[in-house]
Amino acid sequence: MKSTRGLALCSSKGFTLIELLVVIAIIGLLSSVVLASLNSARKKGRDARRVNDARQLQLALELYYDKNNNYPQVTDLDSSTLVSDGFLAVIPHDPSDQRDYSYAYATNGTDYHLGASLEDSGNSAKNSDADCTSAAAGCFSAAAAAGGFSGADSGKCNASDTGSLCYDVKS
Repeated sequence: MKSTRGLALCSSKGFTLIELLVVIAIIGLLSSVVLASLNSARKKGRDARRVNDARQLQLALELYYDKNNNYPQVTDLDSSTLVSDGFLAVIPHDPSDQRDYSYAYATNGTDYHLGASLEDSGNSAKNSDADCTSAAAGCFSAAAAAGGFSGADSGKCNASDTGSLCYDVKS
């Protein structure tokens, strides 16, 4: 008589190839969903910074005007006296590509138009901006002043900007 004591049922320890492939597929699917939502959150974060930067620049420009009775007449805000006069610690730049924000001014120094291109077309900040598109409304074309641009929500402030709509403020 044979003893069955020494014979054990063969049970494998570990996972089968199919089980591993299913787990890897589930992890891949979950990670793609998470990355997609993170990308959206990053866009919203960059847009919030752009709006905040525009408001900081607007405040600095108004303080400059109070001191000098005109706005800076520069084509590049980096070369302005906003920093050297202490109105800003540093000139903010677009968080995506470190470009300057759009800035146009009246040649007599009495008005300005400032813009930042936003990435999220559903951003609610576009409902409270100037949407300045014509010289009659205080916006400046390149012929009338330096750095003119359109503040329409339908497009970027400048063609080379990152984003899909223009958030703009003016004096």
